[in-house]
Amino acid sequence: MDNVLEIKNLKKIYHTKEGETAAVEDFTFNLKEGEFVAIVGPSGCGKSTILSVLCGLEEKSGGEIILKDNTKIGYMLQQDSLFEWRNILNNCLLGLEINKNLNKESKEQVINLLNTYGLKDFIYSYPDNLSGGMRQRVALIRTLANNPTLLLMDEPFSALDYQSRLAISDDIYNILKKEKKTMIMVTHDIAEVIFLISMTTSYGVV
Repeated sequence: MDNVLEIKNLKKIYHTKEGETAAVEDFTFNLKEGEFVAIVGPSGCGKSTILSVLCGLEEKSGGEIILKDNTKIGYMLQQDSLFEWRNILNNCLLGLEINKNLNKESKEQVINLLNTYGLKDFIYSYPDNLSGGMRQRVALIRTLANNPTLLLMDEPFSALDYQSRLAISDDIYNILKKEKKTMIMVTHDIAEVIFLISMTTSYGVV
């Protein structure tokens, strides 16, 4: 199976008045299609920086990043970042609007995702009517709306209580399995990773 992503000796250095701080240094790994890789470590160790560099929000200071041709990246942040004045459907369509890919077919695909993954009765509701776990599910569907081949997830459950985290972890696993997505997730919670990888056959932890 081909590599979707190859990272070779990735380095990210931040420059301040006090000097240089190495956030990431000599980070190397490969990711194959359909794999789930979790990057685990304490806050401040550079996990989120890796994702920011991969999706182009920050420039790398060194190393090499090789993406398979036509790889499209989706980035799911720690907070759901839903717009309270837009209903659930319109929140999920936002990325398509920004990328000028919104049409009848893409809108129907988003509606199908909402119907399939337990949000059928909330399509025209607003975010403040949803639980924290449901909001995260909406955020995931908004990310999937652009049909990414590689999904980056930055501490996606950190804002939820324990019970909600278990429920949404199960939800997200089932969604990703059905949608056949390749994924990198960063987290500080090893129990969260164990729960997810216990249900997968292609996984890794770095």
